[in-house]
Amino acid sequence: MLKELIDKFYLDRQKDREQKHFYITDAGKCGRAVFFKFKNAPRRELDANILRLFDHGDHIHQLIMKPLLSTRDIHVVASEVNIPPQELISGRADAILSDGSDLYVLDIKSMNSMVFRNLQTPKEENVDQIQLYLHYFKIPKGILLYVNKDNQDLKEFLVNYDKARALKLLNALAELKKKIDSNLIPDRLEDYPNNWQCQYCPFRTVCDQAGPGEVSWEEFKAKVQGSGD
Repeated sequence: MLKELIDKFYLDRQKDREQKHFYITDAGKCGRAVFFKFKNAPRRELDANILRLFDHGDHIHQLIMKPLLSTRDIHVVASEVNIPPQELISGRADAILSDGSDLYVLDIKSMNSMVFRNLQTPKEENVDQIQLYLHYFKIPKGILLYVNKDNQDLKEFLVNYDKARALKLLNALAELKKKIDSNLIPDRLEDYPNNWQCQYCPFRTVCDQAGPGEVSWEEFKAKVQGSGD
């Protein structure tokens, strides 16, 4: 009885999720997958237990912030802080910290033991995200803090602001926005279907149906609807 009620709560939160603007987490991601999110294309729904893990990640963030707010060795300037409002993208950093001389943007990521154990450098998609935080907050240093969800072990990496990388990410999002507005499905990733994003993509089925190259969204929808008649 309780399992069904709890599962329903999480599954209902997946509905009507059409995207209206970019999020920081879209930076560096597959443009086609982001396009499909904007268009609310059919996707493979996540299981309720996976959605509960996302909430668990929020609790991990709270556990990390608790000692940071209590120590005198570092000052939490702000937590859960939104980037300055602008049209292209929105995002919220976990915290901005000060050691008395420098400011740092903190981004907390959680993962399972197997991924954590093999983590020797920060994940590229996480570096992309924190680069945009550094860009918008005009802070030259960031910290990616990884948390092992299974035993609460920690790994941290210092990330320096890379203006060229941040601008490249923003230019790519601006170009993707043009395709979204003109209903032009972007091409697949160059290493499709071997890219790690393809392996976990909830839009894999519609991506396969769309085929290679840029495709008209309206023509694709008509083709798919026609094949279902």
